[in-house]
Amino acid sequence: MSHPLQCRCGAVQGVLAHPERAVRAVCYCKDCQAFAAFLGKADQILDRLGGTDVIAVHPADVSFTAGQAQLACLSLSDTGLLRWYARCCNTPIGNLGRNPKVAHVGLIHNCVGATPAALDAAFGPVRMRVNTGSAYGRPPAMPLGLLTTMPRYAWHLLRARLDGSYRRNPFFKDGQGTPLAPPLVLSRDAI
Repeated sequence: MSHPLQCRCGAVQGVLAHPERAVRAVCYCKDCQAFAAFLGKADQILDRLGGTDVIAVHPADVSFTAGQAQLACLSLSDTGLLRWYARCCNTPIGNLGRNPKVAHVGLIHNCVGATPAALDAAFGPVRMRVNTGSAYGRPPAMPLGLLTTMPRYAWHLLRARLDGSYRRNPFFKDGQGTPLAPPLVLSRDAI
């Protein structure tokens, strides 16, 4: 089973294999909020409390079938996450760390589903809420979310290191530490 992904205008298209292994979370961090502001789409990316619905997956499960040249990357510091988007229409695609040996990408909901109901159907419910201190209010509590979700996800990260599948990452050249597109480093103040 697979799930389509694409930017709003359709120039960037791809497929997510194994959506059943995904973990959904909502991140309320200031950097996710700044990324949404940079793209000029905060009203389409953030929920009413300033959270971004993120689908955590293994990069090896992501493949692009069209428009890979439209992928652009930014970071809010020299060491911060690489935040990928489609430059053609400013659709957020995903966030990942700079170390390709950590096999994780957080796909942003805009590229994999149009509504919360569609996301629930494809990936299941939100399992955890993180960085809630930066929310624009009080998000619903999920006291066991991190405790019940992280061990399963940590196993996927460890397995990718052991079997070498971390090398299959469409956001890095040849599975090495060079991003597919050079990151534009911005400060939060520039947004």
